[in-house]
Amino acid sequence: MTLTPATIRDYDNRAPDSDETETATFALGCFWGPDAEFGAITGVVRTRVGYAGGTKANPSYHDLGDHTEVFQVDYDPEVVSYTDFLARVFRSHDPRRQTPKTQYQNIVFAATAAQRDTLHTYLEANSYDPDEIETRIEQLSRFYLAEDYHQKHSLRAKRSLMEVFEEAGYDDEDLRESPAAAKLNGHAAGREISAEHGLELPDNRTIHSR
Repeated sequence: MTLTPATIRDYDNRAPDSDETETATFALGCFWGPDAEFGAITGVVRTRVGYAGGTKANPSYHDLGDHTEVFQVDYDPEVVSYTDFLARVFRSHDPRRQTPKTQYQNIVFAATAAQRDTLHTYLEANSYDPDEIETRIEQLSRFYLAEDYHQKHSLRAKRSLMEVFEEAGYDDEDLRESPAAAKLNGHAAGREISAEHGLELPDNRTIHSR
């Protein structure tokens, strides 16, 4: 069976609802890559990219002000944890260095008390002094969605995959919030994704979990 509009709709309909997921927000340079990388992780349900960390109202890509490119993941906490994400985030860059350009800085946004506690525990366990590392640790005040053409960027470049979403009647918002799109965006960027839920690819290859 190949990837079809019905496959995508079925995958998305079986995905956990928003009241069953938690949300984590990070900044790790250009948001295209992390959006694809984290979307491929088993337990991540949805992803989106946007802007946060600054003071400008209603930023845009060409009028960003003091904001940074960030990405969000909605995840099933019974499958993957916030600590798992933190480990991946801190492995992806040198916490003792920071890029000078605000647009691409490394930031961990702790949005809830539970996330702040988990982050504190993680930093302490890994001998990271919050006052000495350059990675910014901030409370998330507001997240602004990026433009549609930034959402699922790698997927949008794969016509064979995009055509299936178009045939399914997905608009830009549907694509941004689609669990299937999060996984296939990861695949389009060269990441391995799990086929355990029946999300197969047009050439009938089976992609297994890492």
